Amino acid sequence: MAGFRNGRGRDNRPPQQQHRPQQAPYGYNAPPQAYPQQQWQQQPQQQPYGEPEYFGDPHAQQHHHATANNPGHTQMFSVDDPYGQAGAHQAPPAPVGPRLGWKALLSGIVLRPADTFLRMRDHAVWGPALIVTFLYGLLAIFGFDQAREEVLNATLSSTVPYVLMTGVGFVLGGLILGAVTHTLARQLGGDGAWQPTVGLSMLIMALTDAPRLLFALFLGGENGLVQVIGWLTWLAAGALFTLMVGRSHDLPWPKALGASAIQLVALLSLIKLGTL
Repeated sequence: MAGFRNGRGRDNRPPQQQHRPQQAPYGYNAPPQAYPQQQWQQQPQQQPYGEPEYFGDPHAQQHHHATANNPGHTQMFSVDDPYGQAGAHQAPPAPVGPRLGWKALLSGIVLRPADTFLRMRDHAVWGPALIVTFLYGLLAIFGFDQAREEVLNATLSSTVPYVLMTGVGFVLGGLILGAVTHTLARQLGGDGAWQPTVGLSMLIMALTDAPRLLFALFLGGENGLVQVIGWLTWLAAGALFTLMVGRSHDLPWPKALGASAIQLVALLSLIKLGTL
């Protein structure tokens, strides 16, 4: 009983060893020594391996990350309008249907010029243009009184080369005038091709002067009716040139008429007024 009163039966260790903390078993970490009463707090859920750490709302960041990288949810990117305003620049109209044959082309220039020029704006017409212009040049010399008398009074050996040279001259003249019209149209902002422009201008030159030439073969170039028909067909040629250049180069009619001005003046002075 005396041993229990003295406390010897409770703990025989020295006083300095009574408050020594117990060592944790192997494999476990001991609680901090400075804060023996501190309780462990629940640690935040760690991010999966390989995922970046986000600050703020973890649920919002994870939702944004999943939405942006999901193959079914891609981000939108804006494309700059090269013309500064969407829909401000209209693409040139495409040709309507296939190219026309030579019969439909010749009749279309007279009967349906707007549709014909729009349909043939990207098609070369060298075959009909060269043939029609050459045949027109062969007959054009007989539409002038003085030239017709010289040809009829000359021998056949000299007449044939003269007539052939006139036909070739009309072809070359049509090529040069058509090239000038095309160059002016491009300078005024046109975007058409040179082959359709030159070929169609040659056809317009020959077809519009055909009525005047037909009457001039029988009545002479100095006849009053022939002169009236010449002025009317010249105005018709101006309208067709303006329409053709406008359709082929996407130009308004004032610019299209300006591009055709040199060719119209040349036709008026060389053919319509009889100064060839």
